[in-house]
Amino acid sequence: MSGFKEIIGHKNLIQYIENVSASDMVSHAYILNGERGSGKRLLADFFAMTLQCENREERGEACGKCRSCRQAMGGNQPDIIYVRHEKPATISVEDIRSQLNNDIVIRPYSSQYKIYIVPESDKMSVQAQNALLKTIEEPPEYAVIILLTENAETLLPTIRSRCVILKLRNIKDQLIKKYLMEQMEIPDYKADICVAFAQGNMGKAISLATSEHFNEIKEEVVHLLRNIDEMETEDLMKAVKKCTEFKLDINDYLDMISIWYRDVLIYKATLSVDRVVFSDQLKYIKQRGNKSSYEGVEVILNAIEKAKARLNANVNFELTMELLLLTVKEN
Repeated sequence: MSGFKEIIGHKNLIQYIENVSASDMVSHAYILNGERGSGKRLLADFFAMTLQCENREERGEACGKCRSCRQAMGGNQPDIIYVRHEKPATISVEDIRSQLNNDIVIRPYSSQYKIYIVPESDKMSVQAQNALLKTIEEPPEYAVIILLTENAETLLPTIRSRCVILKLRNIKDQLIKKYLMEQMEIPDYKADICVAFAQGNMGKAISLATSEHFNEIKEEVVHLLRNIDEMETEDLMKAVKKCTEFKLDINDYLDMISIWYRDVLIYKATLSVDRVVFSDQLKYIKQRGNKSSYEGVEVILNAIEKAKARLNANVNFELTMELLLLTVKEN
């Protein structure tokens, strides 16, 4: 698996790919279904490289050393083709016809298979899907089509029924944290916060770990929650104004407050800091845990969810945040 060692998790899918490759029981069409950042492109690349490997082992593992593998890792294997689209929101029927349908009749240049990978396939127009359907129904024996999508349900039922659907599952938190700390040298307290937000999505965790803006949100929330008890009305209004700087990322801002108070609940219930996400703020988590009742923390967590609902309903932003911060201060 040389060149694809960065694939974290997804062991079942990797094993499936290797088993299929070893048995040569390869379907003509696959759907890799998973949210953005879940690793669809990396797994599709791995699948394609494994199928095209010239020295594939009996277990189906790609050698990573042959000419085809080196080309695949370099992104220039001639029989692994990516379908591109110029319009950001749409894959047109012309994109499918010119890059896939008209090309697939040409036999592979140097490999057993000719593999077409379609990123963002949920952006295919209905006309594009119908054009693709004709090819999937009667593909050449050497053809393999891999559709990458965040939501397989957006594809026509007739396409889904003719594809093997492989769903990407969430990656275990400890694997993501290990990668962030060992490969990216992210401090443990920061890795914990990224993991909590990523919810099993490696791509999102990496993005958060390298985002200065995400770090700004975290620092602002920490500053607010450490000092809210001492804030007078004027200070609270300034804090509300400050929230408007994060208006576009307000869900992340609110989720950060939720994680803080869940830490408080965990500490109150267990007197243990092992599962606390804000591990660099233990002094303040403990102080809040000693001050707030269980009922008070639950009131705050419920208020956060109400604030999200109000903002989604376009209730006045500053009024919503003012009510939330008053609830936090009072509990």
